[in-house]
Amino acid sequence: METLTASDKWKIVSEIELVYRTAIRPSQRPQVSSSATAFEILLAGWNPDKIEFIEQFKVLLLSRSNRVLGQYELSTGGTTGTVADVRLIFAAALKANASGIIMAHNHPSGTLAPSQADRDITKKVKDAGRILEIPLLDHLILTTEGYYSFADQGML
Repeated sequence: METLTASDKWKIVSEIELVYRTAIRPSQRPQVSSSATAFEILLAGWNPDKIEFIEQFKVLLLSRSNRVLGQYELSTGGTTGTVADVRLIFAAALKANASGIIMAHNHPSGTLAPSQADRDITKKVKDAGRILEIPLLDHLILTTEGYYSFADQGML
């Protein structure tokens, strides 16, 4: 087996490939036209056995025409919280070549009021999206009975 000298070690690097594959034609993808349609799309993809049990964080990845490229389940936590890693949100958005994103998480308690942590992550993602030119279009808090939209409330 051949050993590498120190001067050859720079040649060993991992290859990174960015690919987005889908079998769904653009015209068949659901289109988000409001917070209500975003809520419907998200709720349809949420596990009904978990929405009132544990907190989850998901991201809708959108095309320039607000058609859904995909739904990314970012994290699953406990009964009172979950982690939202900004780098992972934008890693998914960049890989899907998204032009915008909508974040969503559920509150198993059933309350729709945003916490300070909810406000903080919204600001953080909004700021990062501005730099990357992938705007945060909304952040929804979901329960089985309804939703809270940061955009509708003027909090974006």
